Amino acid sequence: MWRAFGGTATRIGIVLSVPYNSLSTLALGLTFSPVAYLSEPAAHKILDEVIENVRANREYLRIIGHDALVGLVFMTFLSGVVCLKHEGFHEEREWRAIYAPNRSSSRLIESSTEVISGVPQVVYKVPLDVSVSNQIADLDFTQIFDHLIIGPTSYPWPIYSAFVDELTKAGVANAAERVLVSGIPIRA
Repeated sequence: MWRAFGGTATRIGIVLSVPYNSLSTLALGLTFSPVAYLSEPAAHKILDEVIENVRANREYLRIIGHDALVGLVFMTFLSGVVCLKHEGFHEEREWRAIYAPNRSSSRLIESSTEVISGVPQVVYKVPLDVSVSNQIADLDFTQIFDHLIIGPTSYPWPIYSAFVDELTKAGVANAAERVLVSGIPIRA
């Protein structure tokens, strides 16, 4: 996963174990979806299958109602755009959290404009803290945090210590055992 990142900044990967069925996602207006790792022909094949399924099920789709159908089509395309990666990344087994505030906003999610690598952009901040609201109790960070991987860096051990310290302060059990150093060498 680190091969796509250049520069001198240290990268980390945070692995979360999010419950499959979560009422918190409704309160947050989030959709979770696995990433599909496809070649271009495979992506075209799936799109052709979707079109064929729509044609084969026209009568049923008329029953759903126009607004519901538009919403389903929108979410299908949104998921396709957000959750599609080249097949070469298949070992990542990544999931994405999708937040579309113009379709389904949440009063629990705050936004701000941040400058990241010189690019100003809107960042939505998902609260993973039960103290924000009992509605998101099953997405509390201390419950869903699995482990953290420190990517290629010249200073893995000071970074390891800093993350162990902060995770311990946040209430994560066994933090020292859950922070890993990737060991992947730095590329110039």
